[in-house]
Amino acid sequence: MALFGSDKFKCARCGQKNEPLGVAPIPTELGQKIGAEICKDCWAEWQTKQKQLINHFGLDVSNPDSHQFLFDQMNIFFYNEGVEIAQIDTSQEGKIVH
Repeated sequence: MALFGSDKFKCARCGQKNEPLGVAPIPTELGQKIGAEICKDCWAEWQTKQKQLINHFGLDVSNPDSHQFLFDQMNIFFYNEGVEIAQIDTSQEGKIVH
């Protein structure tokens, strides 16, 4: 486990020696792992990706099923563990489809 503030910290996702997130962003074991092993830059990338997923799939973030979907996507995004990150079709971006 990385020590916060240590020059030995290396992000588990990007491999860079950046500042660790340092806090569990969600109150789960996965959140603890992310807080200890992921840098702030990669967390910012995830927040952008998460917004895209919520908007693209019309997720209701108060629904526990949506939470599980996002946790699964988070695990894939940070640790490449799981099936495959959900793909967002950006070819239709800005177009209204009826």
